[in-house]
Amino acid sequence: MGGYAESVRERVRAARAAVATAASVDDAYALAVAQDELDDALRIAHNIGIDPGPDPDADRGSGPGSQSGAPA
Repeated sequence: MGGYAESVRERVRAARAAVATAASVDDAYALAVAQDELDDALRIAHNIGIDPGPDPDADRGSGPGSQSGAPA
């Protein structure tokens, strides 16, 4: 499952980057679309037992689950 696992990890990385980009330009629609893609990618990784890797934004509060990635 090596090649497939890496493609799932890449999908997660790309989705995380899209979330960060959308949040940085304050585009609510793009952020919602990107967050949906990230949620799907993380769900797939979890369901097949693949570690998607660390979330580089988790310590800054702009990862999955935060509202907009910006301070209130």
